[in-house]
Amino acid sequence: MTAAAQPQRSGRRPGESGTREAILAAARGAFAELGYDRATIRGIAAGAAVDPALVIHYFGSKDELFGAALEIPVVPGLVLERAAAADPAEIGATIARAFLEAWEPPDNRQRLVAMVRSAMTNEVALGMVREYLGRRVFGPITQALGVPDAELRANLVGSQFIGLAMMRYIARIEPLASASVDRLVAALGPTMQRYLTGELGPGPSAEG
Repeated sequence: MTAAAQPQRSGRRPGESGTREAILAAARGAFAELGYDRATIRGIAAGAAVDPALVIHYFGSKDELFGAALEIPVVPGLVLERAAAADPAEIGATIARAFLEAWEPPDNRQRLVAMVRSAMTNEVALGMVREYLGRRVFGPITQALGVPDAELRANLVGSQFIGLAMMRYIARIEPLASASVDRLVAALGPTMQRYLTGELGPGPSAEG
């Protein structure tokens, strides 16, 4: 009997790729609506029309599923590339624009909502977000700039964007929610620039 002629298993969509993508789509929706803690494997499986065992088969655990669903559309390499090509005096605005433009498409926005809501309610999710933004996106930029306090600077930039995400995409507070990307870049650019290259104030050694 050929593979095409074999009967399909109950609860399984045809093709591994289709099943995996259906689970990821359901997971993104559940994490966005409910956050990490309230989203369940059983609920995600129901949303994908598969058996819960298949979710575990493909992803191993809820933590691993969250990591796969949180495939953030801010590609570190592209952000680094844009930062490297930018005028040093405009790097803050360049990074602000790259971040905003990545999140504006509706499909990408759902992932942002899932990320931020889950980070607000669960330490595991918060750690994953911190790791991604700090180590993969902003950390390499501050390291490449060769500035002091590189890790602190990366954290400051990340905190700014997380706050923006909460106000613009989750709480949808006006006029921030409907402000244009250009206007936000103009407003955020100088702050990002200071976080990345400017004076941050006295460090621990100056406090004693």
